[in-house]
Amino acid sequence: MSALEKSMHLGRLPSRPPLPGSGGSQSGAKMRMGPGRKRDFSPVPWSQYFESMEDVEVENETGKDTFRVYKSGSEGPVLLLLHGGGHSALSWAVFTAAIISRVQCRIVALDLRGHGETKVRNSEDLSAETMAKDVGNVVEAMYGDLPPPIMLIGHSMGGAIAVHTASSNLVPSLLGLCMIDVVEGTAMDALNSMQNFLRGRPKTFKSLENAIEWSVKSGQIRNLESARVSMVGQVKQCEGITSPEGSKSIVEGIIEEEEEDEEGSESVNKRKKEDDMETKKDHPYTWRIELAKTEKYWDGWFRGLSNLFLSCPIPKLLLLAGVDRLDKDLTIGQMQGKFQMQVLPQCGHAVHEDAPDKVAEAVATFLIRHRFAEPIGGFQW
Repeated sequence: MSALEKSMHLGRLPSRPPLPGSGGSQSGAKMRMGPGRKRDFSPVPWSQYFESMEDVEVENETGKDTFRVYKSGSEGPVLLLLHGGGHSALSWAVFTAAIISRVQCRIVALDLRGHGETKVRNSEDLSAETMAKDVGNVVEAMYGDLPPPIMLIGHSMGGAIAVHTASSNLVPSLLGLCMIDVVEGTAMDALNSMQNFLRGRPKTFKSLENAIEWSVKSGQIRNLESARVSMVGQVKQCEGITSPEGSKSIVEGIIEEEEEDEEGSESVNKRKKEDDMETKKDHPYTWRIELAKTEKYWDGWFRGLSNLFLSCPIPKLLLLAGVDRLDKDLTIGQMQGKFQMQVLPQCGHAVHEDAPDKVAEAVATFLIRHRFAEPIGGFQW
């Protein structure tokens, strides 16, 4: 298995190669349905899984930033959920319903900066340090000086941010830490392949249904129920022709054409506008974040992550899609009993979406074993 196939890095890579025909520039619109009953790819609202939604304001030197959170539960420890790169808090929707039915806890699923519905002044700063500070600031804004007991749970990039947050003591009431399918060794190995992977994805989708269908058939999310709620947080409607990027490309086209033939510039410009409008009309949805542009931060998310994780002086849980993901430091740490580990086979990289019940069971068992939470509904751990 190649490093790309093993990797877990921006919250996107499936643990197996995409299905034939799913990784090129074609969108899910060109995929053919298999025999049998047609599946429902229509989007589902967040309110079917979370109890409430809140925009948390955080003040800083440059003004106010607003972080979107989705919440459930009213008693017990807070499980603060951090999504993978390119995903959003909605990737935790089905898991939230599953964990709430097993243990007494509160859920706070956060849209990290640059993702989902969070609005910050500098959305391009996705450094581990900045995002870890964001997590601490959101906790402070929500709970003040006396936050409740909190367990950080992060998937992929979010797992790395959870570790950076914990190791920097940015959450004073932290009682536990969970990383889902993120390991420094395989993450660092796969970074060189990430750009090729991102280039292979469709750039646009003709509808939300089309995006949901692609996510399932490509293997990015193997659970249709989760895809129907979480893909809404990954894509957005294309911006109009007056967007800065659109204007820039048109201006450059005008300049180049005027140098060659001034008389033809107007018609060329008109054709560019018409082509652009046609593309947006046919495929009105695109990715909310251009992950390829975040490359300069990838190394900082993952380098040194294993030792940071092992050095956090709190109970720790590592959930993996395959045992082959363990690197040397974590293998030694696991043999020394420094953290609990569980492998959930037959999952893609988005473990908490592909097998939300299994992940909920593992987290619930961890919480009860350490007496952080009480079981409910007759849950047997």
